[in-house]
Amino acid sequence: MIYRRGKKRTCWFRFRFANRIIHESARTQSKTLARAAEQARRRQLELSINGVTGRRVLPPTFARASAQWLEARKHLIRPNTDKMARIALKQVIPVFGSKLLCDIDVRSIQEYQQRRLATKAQGRTINIEVIVLRQILKANECWLSLEGKIKMLRERKDIGRALTPDEEKRLLDAARGIESACYTAVVLALNTSMRHSEILNLRWSQIDFAQRTLTVGRSKTAAGAGRLIPLNTSAFDALARWVGRFPHAEPSHFLFPACENRKIDPTRPAEGWRTAWRHARKLAGVRCRFHDLRITCITKMAESQTPDLVIMSLAGHVSRNMLQHYSRIRIDAKRNALEGIAQPVFDGVVHQNGNQILDSAEAPAAKLVN
Repeated sequence: MIYRRGKKRTCWFRFRFANRIIHESARTQSKTLARAAEQARRRQLELSINGVTGRRVLPPTFARASAQWLEARKHLIRPNTDKMARIALKQVIPVFGSKLLCDIDVRSIQEYQQRRLATKAQGRTINIEVIVLRQILKANECWLSLEGKIKMLRERKDIGRALTPDEEKRLLDAARGIESACYTAVVLALNTSMRHSEILNLRWSQIDFAQRTLTVGRSKTAAGAGRLIPLNTSAFDALARWVGRFPHAEPSHFLFPACENRKIDPTRPAEGWRTAWRHARKLAGVRCRFHDLRITCITKMAESQTPDLVIMSLAGHVSRNMLQHYSRIRIDAKRNALEGIAQPVFDGVVHQNGNQILDSAEAPAAKLVN
């Protein structure tokens, strides 16, 4: 029923729906518009009571969904985690960016893995990219049909390595001759087991020269943040020389400040020392990653019989599995360990005319040596 009421003659409609009286204003003086409003209200109530929400809305494209996903979780994760996801998306978006989320199927993901393998990408890198893809699909409830059908690639566990003493010396000598923060950073990595990002974000307030200690700030793991590291002679001397370059340094300033157009900004950290690092490696003739310096430090501690808990505390590990992953016992330490338990296999050695006569069992090995 449509009728007018009030001084402004506003139209109202009144009808019964599901044993209820619906009595509402149409907010118009036109009976024609009021009748359309009544029909729309009836339709809305019918859709609601039958669980129909309206027209089906297509899921967004992957590019749009990934941007929304990054923004929604920015305040929940660490900067390094966000950076890793953005790096992975640089490879994923060119392939899946224009596709609707509902159009991404098992075959397209498998083809992506094969295509990335053909470009010599490592299994670990590809797995991270697929994990980011999976997280975006999960956030939009589009992963359930793919669950259990995507297999991760095999990852190498032998990429990292510990430098030999000779390589370490050559690298330090090469870095020392470069006018850069690279030398101080290399010394810290080799003598504190700190990560690249931990070194890069150090502030002078974290260095206690009186107690010869260093307090790590933000870290990749909860166990790594805030850990206290004693400075050995090498690390202390390197920092003492480095602080001499900044006579006006304040506690809040970064150890390795940003430098643009030869202007130093101590309130911002440097982006890194990649050019100097590459130059030092080339001069030293050493092929390694900066992260291998951390592995070298942990390995040397393990070879010197340092207790596992002490190494885990210094390195910021949360489990012994990670300690085993980072510790690369070098061949010389293995050889010395086995030589230390060696026992004579034969009762004695026979000499004739001043020449040593080998037992018949040793003869084949002697030929190989010769």
